[in-house]
Amino acid sequence: MQSSGHRFCDVEHHPLLAENDSYDSSSSEADMAERVWFIRDGRGMVCAIMTWLLVVYADFVVTFVMLLPSKDFWYSVINGVLFNCLAVLALSSHLRTMLTDPGAVPKGNATKEYMDNLQLKPGEVIYKCPKCCSIKPERAHHCSICKRCIRKMDHHCPWVNNCVGEKNQRFFVLFTMYIALISAHALILCGFQFFSCVQGQWTECSDFSPPVTVILMIILCLEGFLFLTFTAVMFGTQIHSICNDETEIERLKSEKPTWERRLRWEGMKSVFGGQPSLLWINPFAGFRIRRLLLRAKKGGPEFSV
Repeated sequence: MQSSGHRFCDVEHHPLLAENDSYDSSSSEADMAERVWFIRDGRGMVCAIMTWLLVVYADFVVTFVMLLPSKDFWYSVINGVLFNCLAVLALSSHLRTMLTDPGAVPKGNATKEYMDNLQLKPGEVIYKCPKCCSIKPERAHHCSICKRCIRKMDHHCPWVNNCVGEKNQRFFVLFTMYIALISAHALILCGFQFFSCVQGQWTECSDFSPPVTVILMIILCLEGFLFLTFTAVMFGTQIHSICNDETEIERLKSEKPTWERRLRWEGMKSVFGGQPSLLWINPFAGFRIRRLLLRAKKGGPEFSV
């Protein structure tokens, strides 16, 4: 399609909007900002619930099987506070990753009126996504699950039931980091507990019977090892991508950068925001309960997939 002296590139012939569709470019961004973001994907919701249940299970075993029966008061208090703080930070990071708009491009904004407002130069090429009828910015990719184009889309993660993109990558990195930390902490506590139980011949080792204690701890060890391996690798991959200013999709497709790459430190500051501080590792930074309540009251879920 050609319009107003610029070219419009599309992979396939597709109408800009269906007959009954309409798009108000002046209000779309404001509407998106006022809506709660949630992807209604069955598999993603199951994976997200499983993530919470696994963390709760680990917390139960650590607290009620290992720490409360311990005769060392300060050992129980210090490790209990540390583990539960890490668990809260991990689940908070998970929630913020799942409920944060990853950088979705306004749906259906590929209209003649909207493109005329862009004041494009003659012959300038515009790319349109034929699936969501939106103008694709540079480095944006379409997610078949979210049914939207996402700016700087890294990948779609079912464990957080959302895409990892420009606006929520920081929370995803924190999620992988805190899950890796609590997994490592749980494995260390399991090691100490096994040693203590064997040394004491399983007498007064736990409030549970020896067979139940062993089964609960073995399951926790398997869970901790698997999650530590997965999240540590993912954390390292994410940090590497941020430092190289390259998403996972761009790396897999071996796309040649058409943008000016940030230096490593600049890439970290752009994702985590500002100069290095404790806010970098705080998943609550920028969170406003009042704004969230207003969004929930106004718009409801942004998606129904």
